[in-house]
Amino acid sequence: MTDGQNRAQIKSGQTVSIFLKKDQRTGALTQGVVKTILTKSPFHPHGIKVRLKNGLVGRVKVIHG
Repeated sequence: MTDGQNRAQIKSGQTVSIFLKKDQRTGALTQGVVKTILTKSPFHPHGIKVRLKNGLVGRVKVIHG
């Protein structure tokens, strides 16, 4: 498992855990499969923003396998 700050480590179809905007204060993570990578820069200190296949959008905190 790795953090989600580097865009090169994230690929469409990967399982990840993300912070939803509404969960940033609580720290709750949501797991899903990456559909689209939304962040254009190669690095983001708070995590790369992605859209999951179920439509949720958030910043990647953990990349699974």
